[in-house]
Amino acid sequence: MATTSAPVYPANTPIPFDLFVSKKHRALPRGVLGFADSSGNIVFKVNRQDSKSSFSHAKASLLDSAGNPLISLYPHNDGSWQGFKGDGGDKDLIFKVQRVLTKFTRTELEVFLVSENQGQGELTCDLKVIGCHFQRSCTIYKGDSIVAQL
Repeated sequence: MATTSAPVYPANTPIPFDLFVSKKHRALPRGVLGFADSSGNIVFKVNRQDSKSSFSHAKASLLDSAGNPLISLYPHNDGSWQGFKGDGGDKDLIFKVQRVLTKFTRTELEVFLVSENQGQGELTCDLKVIGCHFQRSCTIYKGDSIVAQL
């Protein structure tokens, strides 16, 4: 008697999935951007909080479906952004983003992952995001390879 088993896939094989962006989802309050899966369930939310104080900056937060903060983004005067783990603070820096090109039809961003650049004097670009907001599209590159397309 022969036995058959299901094929075994490596644990680190990426599984592609689609997320749909919505401002008008029934589960979202006004002003919150949501990312829904193909079943219509909210997976992530982006909440932007404007600062009332002149001493602090506006902040954006990436939240999970339950509303727990995953990443907090803070802008800087030079046009760059810093992403911190959780609800922010100066201690758990994950990445920095710098806009390198802004044209009417094209925007380019360089992403510097802090864990990849630790111990190095000068930060090196880990990811590059090239997109066009009029076409509502962007491509994310790591070196010469495409990581994601939106």
